[in-house]
Amino acid sequence: MTDGSLLDRALVRLEEAASHLQIDQDVIEKLKYPRETTKTRLLIRMDDGSRKSFLAWRCRYDDTRGPTKGGIRFHPESTIEEVETLAFWMTFKCAVMNLPYGGGKGAVRVDPHTLSKTELERLSRAYMQAFATTVGPDRDIPAPDVYTNAMIMGWMADEYNQITGSVTPAVITGKPIALGGSLGRNDATARGGFYLVRHLAEELGLAGSHTVAIQGFGNAGQFYAQLAAADGHRVVAVSDSTGAIYRPGGLDVARLIAGKTAGRRVTELAAELGATIIAADELIGVEADLLVPAALEEMITQANAATVKARVVLELANGPVTAEADKILSERGVIVLPDILANAGGVTVSYFEWVQNRQGFYWDLEEIHARLKKMMEREGRAVWDIAKDRSVSVRAAAYIHALGRLSTAIEAHGTQPFFAG
Repeated sequence: MTDGSLLDRALVRLEEAASHLQIDQDVIEKLKYPRETTKTRLLIRMDDGSRKSFLAWRCRYDDTRGPTKGGIRFHPESTIEEVETLAFWMTFKCAVMNLPYGGGKGAVRVDPHTLSKTELERLSRAYMQAFATTVGPDRDIPAPDVYTNAMIMGWMADEYNQITGSVTPAVITGKPIALGGSLGRNDATARGGFYLVRHLAEELGLAGSHTVAIQGFGNAGQFYAQLAAADGHRVVAVSDSTGAIYRPGGLDVARLIAGKTAGRRVTELAAELGATIIAADELIGVEADLLVPAALEEMITQANAATVKARVVLELANGPVTAEADKILSERGVIVLPDILANAGGVTVSYFEWVQNRQGFYWDLEEIHARLKKMMEREGRAVWDIAKDRSVSVRAAAYIHALGRLSTAIEAHGTQPFFAG
């Protein structure tokens, strides 16, 4: 790994958390590197009869606490270091939520918008063919991520079933309900973040009605907007890859989502919503109490962190705030609710799906929501208390909380003092 890589930057969080705990060096050595990263090329037949290959990866970062868990993304700019970094974050996310998992991640370097539906199916099945011995309900459990969805997970699960000659719904999560998916999985990432903010609202200075700006109006962003609006908050700005719109009095979320569902860009909806069009990167600095980055990594950087006017940042995306930006936000008194806690609702409901698949008994939506709420509040409160007790950022507290659990598991296998006698 080259110096200054995305993974190197992520490992800074590990080192910071370790400085607050009595951690054996064996623990750090185990968590500094991914356990296993597999790279392959997927060769598929295109609709025009030609063949085309796509680079693909699967990383199992650490499995000390259980089988690895993590999404598969289809993105034209995916890289091996991105996959390994996301798997590192998943390791800590699962530990924060006390899930019996380690961290994993997968990706295919492809722009799925350039593929037909049949090509997309072939690519999805080719991925599972390539990684059928890597994944498994007791080894590595994928899920949807950027530009993948329930249908793609269904294709992959079906391919695994055909390869193994058994029906194994627990091999993958985020599947269609009819194929063993869980109720409540579609909005789980946003709902988990929403429960966290609501639980800590008084401490965050967000008690009562507040304003929200959402960067990235995909699945998580849209569901968060719906939940916030239904709870009496004003969504004042949203952005997608083409631009952003801003209306201080609040946007009509139902009309906004209807427009997006119909295939329109947010900027195309500005006039009918009475909103002003602004540049996509300007959304970071709009007047709002809560800023929700829900797009890709490293969106809030040293270059734009000083423009943030929100008092709280809720990281629904993975790694949207760089370490340099974190320092700037902290100095300015902006509270960042970190990704490994804030967006953990997705993996938590994926865990519920895996449990339901294994026991062959399915819970109703109210039970899913109640279990998610309880876990987000329990771990959110634990992280908040660590932050207060140790006078550290909420991000540092989340890593300390997770590292405590990871180190206990790693040390249970014996560390240097044990073997040295």
